[in-house]
Amino acid sequence: MSELFPPVEPHATGMLDVGEGNLVHWEVCGNPDGKPAVVVHGGPGSGCGPGARRYFDPDTYRVVLFDQRGCGRSRPHASDPATDMRHNTTPHLVADMERLRAHLGIDRWLLHGGSWGSTLALAYAETHPERVSEIVLSAVTTTRRSEIDWLYRGVGRFLPEQWERFLAGAPGTPRDGDVVAAYARLTEHPEAAVRERATADWCAWEDAVLSGETKGASRPYGDRPPAARLALVRICTHYFSHGAWLEEGELLREAHRLAGIPGVLVHGRLDLGGPLDTAWELARAWPDAELIVVDDAGHLGGATTRRHVREALDRFARRNGTR
Repeated sequence: MSELFPPVEPHATGMLDVGEGNLVHWEVCGNPDGKPAVVVHGGPGSGCGPGARRYFDPDTYRVVLFDQRGCGRSRPHASDPATDMRHNTTPHLVADMERLRAHLGIDRWLLHGGSWGSTLALAYAETHPERVSEIVLSAVTTTRRSEIDWLYRGVGRFLPEQWERFLAGAPGTPRDGDVVAAYARLTEHPEAAVRERATADWCAWEDAVLSGETKGASRPYGDRPPAARLALVRICTHYFSHGAWLEEGELLREAHRLAGIPGVLVHGRLDLGGPLDTAWELARAWPDAELIVVDDAGHLGGATTRRHVREALDRFARRNGTR
């Protein structure tokens, strides 16, 4: 079995009006009569890339991909300082997914997401469990405030020099202060130079956390095009400074709502930014989920992670989806 399926182009695309002036870009590829699945991208604010299509057998799946509010090809774009962020929240994104499902005439679909995408997939599934056939997640997060604090403060124990620079990028923020909220304010600053500097400093920190995986060969955050980078950081800081509008521990506490939905969780043991304990806790709270720990992988995964995700999707492709 090859690692991923060959590249495939969408056979349908569109812009869905989801309200408050927002248009969400969507596309569908694969078999028009196949098993429905939706890709929930990470970030928040990363947008959905064509590589995500290649995890699905195009002869078996009808794959839906969409760009969440404010990023990718959705409009208005968060890189524009005039874009109003008040209507860009987790409940809004959950409602957008449900509106997209209805728009495409899908009864139930498989959810696939990683990192922030796993948080949003879980939030959707716990709100609309009757609309979910299976779930495949990687780099599992639930965006608890404790997870946010770890990523933007706690992991600084391993990267003290880089974290000091990150903190210095938000002048006046005490060491025990809310550095994420400080960056959120900077991304809303009226001066473009201030917004751009905060974006660069945020991306430098994110890349530092991933540097043990990339070995300096790439900068997953800093190498993005300028507009995509501005939108990503503005959306990330907006969500994380508000705890993603989730009560602390909500997604784990409500995991009983996933009963009867088969799931596969793939997580790297060496994930520095999103430690394994979150996936472990979720698997214990969701008995229908299988946890696969990849011993040599981090947050970005790798060949072994991709293989496990594809194997799970191949296995679910053969399932009729009854609960």
